[in-house]
Amino acid sequence: MKRYDSYKDSGVKWLGEIPSHWEMLPGLAVLKENKNKNTDLTEKTVLSLSYGNIIIKKDIDEGLVPTDYKGYQIVHPGYIIIRCTDLQNDKVSLRTGLVKDEGIITGAYLGLIVDESYNPSYIHYFLHSWDITKEIYRHGSGLRQSLSWLDLRRLPILIPSREEQDRIVSYLNDVVIKIDKAIAQQQKMIDLLNERKQIIINNAVTKGLNTNAPMKDSGIDWIGEIPKHWDIVRIKYLLQESKERSLSGAEEPLSMSQIYGLIPTKEMESIPNMASSFIGAKLVSEGDLVFNKLKAHLGVFNVSKYEGLVSPDYAVYKSTGKANLTFLEYVFKTPKCISEFVKLITGVGAGLSRLYTSDLYSIYCALPPMEEQNRICGYIDDNTRIIKEAISVYQKQISLLQERKQIIINNVVTGKVKVI
Repeated sequence: MKRYDSYKDSGVKWLGEIPSHWEMLPGLAVLKENKNKNTDLTEKTVLSLSYGNIIIKKDIDEGLVPTDYKGYQIVHPGYIIIRCTDLQNDKVSLRTGLVKDEGIITGAYLGLIVDESYNPSYIHYFLHSWDITKEIYRHGSGLRQSLSWLDLRRLPILIPSREEQDRIVSYLNDVVIKIDKAIAQQQKMIDLLNERKQIIINNAVTKGLNTNAPMKDSGIDWIGEIPKHWDIVRIKYLLQESKERSLSGAEEPLSMSQIYGLIPTKEMESIPNMASSFIGAKLVSEGDLVFNKLKAHLGVFNVSKYEGLVSPDYAVYKSTGKANLTFLEYVFKTPKCISEFVKLITGVGAGLSRLYTSDLYSIYCALPPMEEQNRICGYIDDNTRIIKEAISVYQKQISLLQERKQIIINNVVTGKVKVI
């Protein structure tokens, strides 16, 4: 690891010592607040920040342009955006992004224009370091601890020469590409393992374990043929919705993760906005089937391993005694069943569309005898255990690679490591 010839005290705790010849300038000397609004609706590409990358969310349909889009900021390539809300949620990561496409962003983001004297990619890497070191969480104000331009204009930014900035960007781009490629390879293995796991589950819950069992037409298009001794039952006869509410709000808050299922909210990678009080929240018992009504199209169902409480946007079900709820969870996550949910979802758009209990109850389900349901669940558990363990190993490798990337970025943009 090569270091610079001499260092000086930055006077800023999180930066520590910095190269002697580097400057430290306030944000207002390097950045300018973006005030360019989409008032005449000239820009119709909505951008969004996702895990540190700015993606095109959607193109606005000319005939359906909401008035709100007039208040969106127009951004151009080379601009930097920062997600500026909910700083108290310290599990939200990668709040900064470098704009690569023309588009508009919501008021949840702060748009920044980099002075032409500086390399925008270098400034982004520096702000990214400010983000990943969690220093960002010391800033902001208000009830929801949000960032504003007033916070950014006072932020100390380390400035090497323009030549060094360019070298740093070239070096980090190369490092990031290599690490991201390694991460993508690990993710590809996870995707293949998940595909294999889904095949095991799908075959077991739709055809049973006996490949030689006589079959019959279910009479339901999406279900197709099923073992002859299985029944076709409406879900309303298998589930009973529980509407029991918390009187004190003191129970453990639970949230649904697409990766880990229903877990304590404090263990979520990204903690959602917490209600000021949980009095009246829905109670969950261990063994209840829970799902987020807003995400039925993603198969976000889970049998709870915890006692606790959940948001009113969740539905909680108990078994009527005719179905193993874990078996139903597996069924509800099959692609064909999810396609039925999608047909019955009602609402006005993403984030507002729900699968209501009455619609869920109207769906038919192929149901084996209880003893066979239990055997199928055991078979799935036994045959997916190794797959889950392998997925966990790859996920840990991804975490280590991401950590390595963050350490390299931080060391380089704070001058701890000299780029040749």
